[in-house]
Amino acid sequence: METERTIIRPWEDADAADLYEYAKDPDVGPAAGWPAHTSVEGSLETIHGVLGRPETFAICLKETGRPIGSVGLHLAGATDMTDRDDECELGYWLGKPYWGRGIMPEVVREILRHAFEDLGMRCVWVGYYDGNEKSHRVQQKCGFRYQWTTDEVDVPLMHETRKGHVSRLTKEEWVSDLEASAAKE
Repeated sequence: METERTIIRPWEDADAADLYEYAKDPDVGPAAGWPAHTSVEGSLETIHGVLGRPETFAICLKETGRPIGSVGLHLAGATDMTDRDDECELGYWLGKPYWGRGIMPEVVREILRHAFEDLGMRCVWVGYYDGNEKSHRVQQKCGFRYQWTTDEVDVPLMHETRKGHVSRLTKEEWVSDLEASAAKE
């Protein structure tokens, strides 16, 4: 998949050093619920385990071809937000040097297209932890509608609980948003 500035492709073993470069930053992973990476070898293990799952992709800049973040759709069985086969959960993160440039909303819009058009999803769920306003802003820009807040969400990789906020976007809402956007142009 492609956007104006990115290529969205499966993770490869050769990406471990680039993954480590961005995932070692303590401002990146902990906000999303996972600890900062501590070695290239650990990043390679993450590629083999977490990032090697179906529908999980590296976000690569077209100008360099190198990964700067990740985006994925957690299908039924890989998310606690839904157990339906036609619904999934969106997850994403971006290396700190690329924050505030509009890259993540660009990528999320393409992943939503993929979810609704290619995978036949009827609904995409997404969440963020209290205080992660950058993630919240991406969700707002991409049309997600707030659903609920839970005061004590288990964050197992961080060995803590946090306040979590959940939103969703249905296929009908997505189509309506696209039509409204096209009408403005």
